[in-house]
This record gives sequence, C-alpha cells and structure tokens, in this order.
Amino acid sequence: MSDAKVRRPIATMGDLSSLKERFAAERSRAGRRILLCMTGCRARGAVELRHAFEQALCDRRLDTEVDLVDVGCHGQCSRAPLLLIEPEQWLYGNVTPKDVPLIIEETILGGRPVERLCDTSELASKVPFFANQKRNVLASCGRIDPRSIEEAIAAGAYEAAARALLEMTPKAIIDEVLASGLRGRGGAGFPTGRKWQFARDAAGEEKYLVCNADEGDPGAFMDRALLEGTPHQVVEGMIIAARAIGASAGYIYVRIEYPIAVRHVTLAIEQARKYGLLGADILGSGFDFDITVRKGAGAFVCGEETALIASLEGRRGMPRPRPPFPAQRGFRGKPTNINNVETLANVPIIIRDGAARYAELGTGDSTGTKIFALAGTVRQTGLVEVPMGITLREIVFDIGGGIPGDRAFKAAQIGGPSGGCVPAQHLDMSIDYDSVKKVGAIMGSGGLVVMDEKTCMVDVARFFQEFTQKESCGKCVPCRVGTRQLVDILDRICAGRGEPADIGRLERLAKDVKAGSLCGLGQTAANPVLTTLEFFRDEYAAHIEEKRCPAGVCKELLTYRIDAEACIGCTKCAVACPVDVISGERKEPHVIDTSGCIKCGSCADVCPVGAVHVS
Repeated sequence: MSDAKVRRPIATMGDLSSLKERFAAERSRAGRRILLCMTGCRARGAVELRHAFEQALCDRRLDTEVDLVDVGCHGQCSRAPLLLIEPEQWLYGNVTPKDVPLIIEETILGGRPVERLCDTSELASKVPFFANQKRNVLASCGRIDPRSIEEAIAAGAYEAAARALLEMTPKAIIDEVLASGLRGRGGAGFPTGRKWQFARDAAGEEKYLVCNADEGDPGAFMDRALLEGTPHQVVEGMIIAARAIGASAGYIYVRIEYPIAVRHVTLAIEQARKYGLLGADILGSGFDFDITVRKGAGAFVCGEETALIASLEGRRGMPRPRPPFPAQRGFRGKPTNINNVETLANVPIIIRDGAARYAELGTGDSTGTKIFALAGTVRQTGLVEVPMGITLREIVFDIGGGIPGDRAFKAAQIGGPSGGCVPAQHLDMSIDYDSVKKVGAIMGSGGLVVMDEKTCMVDVARFFQEFTQKESCGKCVPCRVGTRQLVDILDRICAGRGEPADIGRLERLAKDVKAGSLCGLGQTAANPVLTTLEFFRDEYAAHIEEKRCPAGVCKELLTYRIDAEACIGCTKCAVACPVDVISGERKEPHVIDTSGCIKCGSCADVCPVGAVHVS
C-alpha cells in the first residue's frame, strides 16, 4: 500500500470507511507475514536479522509472496529479538540470523512452528506472558507497520476521531471521558475529563494541547513504545482531546534520546495531514487542528508540566509555582492542557467502545488498563498491559514468571525514582492509584522494578536518590540542598560510616524535602528513602550498628575470606588478585590479608570450588 493510491484527502466518514475496507482487503491478500520488531529489538540484532530474512526470501523467490514487516515492540523484551508469524500467530524469540533458513523451511514453506524458538507451539496469545495480560492500548503495537497510515486505518485508526468530530459535541466528548473514569497515566492520576473541562472552561479563544512524551524514569519505555509502534493512535487521541478543549494547535514534546519515536510520530503527522486528518476543516467538521513535534534535551524535571512549558517556550526547563495552573495560563500564557502519551492513547478506545465498556476493566476509581515496564530480577521482562486492580503477585509471578533461580521476592519499586519500594508483605496488594499511595508509592508513568533477596535496599534508596538529586533543576532550596544531603547520608551509611542518629536525620530531612519542594520532582524525590526506612529499617540498622550489608552488596562493608577446608590450593585466586594480598602454597589452603583487600571480588569469581566466602 502506498500514498500514491490516494486520490484525495479523506473528507467524510464515508471516505474513511471506504479506505478502511480497501486497505484491510489489501492487507488480507498479503497472506503470510513476518512481523519483526525493529524498535527496541535493534539492540539485540534485529537489523542483522532483517537483512538475513531479506536475503533468504529473495534467494528462495519468496519475497513477493511473504511480507517482511517492520513493527513496534511485541512486549516480551527478555526474548529479543522477537518476530511474529502470521496468520498462525507464532511468536519466535531469541532469533538469530542462523535460524532464518530453518524458519523459511519449516514455517514459511512447511507451515510448522520451530518449537525451539517458541515458548509454546500454541498461539502467541496463549504464551503465559501474554495470556495474563489485557492488551487494549497495545493492541496494534507489534501488529502493524508504524510507518504506514494505511495499515493503521485498516486496523481502525481515526474512526473514533471521526465520531468525535462529526457526531459529538465537545461537552459530550468530555462527559464520555469523565464517565470512563480515565485518570492520567503519567503521574498522580488526575481525572482526565476534569482536566479537559478546566481547559475548556478557561477564558480565551487561543488554547493549546501538549502531549508529554518526556519519559525519563530509568528502565521505563511505555510512552516510547507507543510512539514507536502505534503513533497514529496517539495522534488520534490528540485530535479528540483538542476538539474537546477547543485547541487548534498541539505539540508533542518528546526527548531527543528517542530518535525512532521522533521519526515515526513525525511521519505519522505528515501522513495524517496528507490524508486530511490534520489541518483545516478536518473531515468537513469545521474543526482546525495541527500538531508540531518539539524535541527536549532529556531533563527529567521537564516531565513536570510547568517546566515542560518553559522548555517548550525556549527557556530553561524549571517549574514555577501553581496556581495559576496550565489550564488557566500555560504555553504562551494561554490555556493549555497537558496529557502524557499513554493517556492520549486510551482516548480513541473510550470513544470507539463507549465509557461503560471501558470502565468494565479495573476498579471503581482506577478503570481501564495500565502499561508497566517490567524490569529487574524477574524471568520475563518487557512491556506489560494489565487491568487496574491486578495484584503485584500476578504481575511478577504469573506474567513475569517469578524470580530467577527461585530466589525470594524482596520488593518492587513502583513509579520510578519518585515511587516507593513495596515489600513482599504487600505482594497481594491491588495495583491501583489509591492502593499504591497507601504504601508510600505512586503509580507514576508505570516503571516496575523487581528486586530479590540479593538486593540491598539501602543501596536502592541511594541509587534513586542520586538520580533525582542529579535531575533537580536547583530552583528551590529543599530539593536542591535536601536531596544532596540525603545522598551524602546514604553514601556514608553504605560506606560503613553511618551513625545511629542518621536514621532519624534521614526521616526528618526526607519529610522536609517532600513538604517544602516546589514541584512534583522534589515532592516525591524522597519516597524511596521513606519507604525503605518504613519496610526495611533493619537493613539500615545492620549497616550502621553492625557495619554489615545483609545482601552483600555494599562493597565497603564486605569481608572476603577463604574456607581452609574447602580450598584446594589451586592458586587461581592468588593469580587473579590485583593487589597480591592472597598467600599460600600450591595444594595448601590460602589466606587473604583483609587489611589490604580492595574487595574487588576477583578471587570469588575464579575460585573453582566456591571456597571464597563473602560476609
């Protein structure tokens, strides 16, 4: 399918329906398709894999019979690179160029799965990682070419926008979103419909809509995956939101570290303009709206609305006091509505299916689904879309497959650097906006890092505190100075120089930073400290009072020794030691001079019998 086939822009609902039928028919005639992730899987060799498929299909003269399609993230990143074979829906993981001839022979020509590359020979939807999800927002991600508006339209894109523009008033759109219970997916979970209503009611004709794609949480890539894999869904959500609030101009503020997302969403906007879905008089509705992409430099604080607006205006990204809120005075001093990528990607689903059906999923105050970036010490990592209200246990064990080596689950950091550490005692807690708040965490944008028994929670608090300290814009004293002092105290504790009074100092300072900071970054920066102090205070005590790291992580608190009974005198540890503090004759027990040991761990790494112990 190509743009050359388009005779004129889409001007009516009938035009859109006709094109959908035509594009869907063309797609169905394609027969077998190989859907290869060419976004995140690039890091695991997807580009080389694609070249191998191109060559093999050409050599076997199958290049005109089999479509090799570049798609977005399939989700199961732990098995990257991934590809999906249609129409059977076999999902192959950990594929290498050497596997290509076998796939061509067995699957493309023979119609049989290569079971070595499958979790199961059943459909992809039956794989446990996917079977326990509810992929609504991600339904098209990994299933269509994100660079093709034709494939997007064939899958139903822009039908909800057409309905919103041609059959609904702005009030009706807002009422539908309010009834759906949709809450912002980028942070605190403010009701989206109420936010739109504030902007709609604000005085003035000139209003703006901003898509916040400045996703900065370590390990989080939900928004990136949506922009890379299904950009037209986000554009469509923006059209509907703009109609609801009365905005004629929109901006997508995306960090420059997301080059594929920038390319795909820029192309989607150009294609939507060409088809008459952006610009003047969209679908003959009399509504004018267009979108501009702006690239941010990657400052974490620019995820905060007022800092984002400052950056969008060409100023340094620093927050300002509120009120006035952006809905009252935002970009260029005009009423502005800001929603994150995932929030906007939910909107077409609500308008298409109706608020009642949307609200069937989730809990009373947290409806719909939520996308999480599942990472850390869990067997299956990747993008996970689940109904609100699912338990942490279901995500970690049913979807994620549990902890490698059957080690014990210790905690999960929910909500990124601004979130909190949820311990094992809350594994059966419902994951929704209100429940996570009760244990000191936040939903945030959807980062979920799993930690096992080998994780030091004091070190985890230090890691996240260092991140927020470095990302602080420095405008207000509580955040600028307070986060630095928190890091200094945590550094001291991890180095074995902590004092009994440090626990009280951490608590008081963390609460002061939370209460006195200007924006959401500072107000939530101390959450990892507060939650680890609440649930893992014994680890702090061990570091301070016993000068011991229970998890064996904090280097300065470790002691290496050789078990004389287990040592076989192979001398490998002595050879590996960079500071020559290991002595002993061949075939005799060796000894470590702990006074000179730099605790690098080389001796433990090379010992063939596990005689080196760490305590």
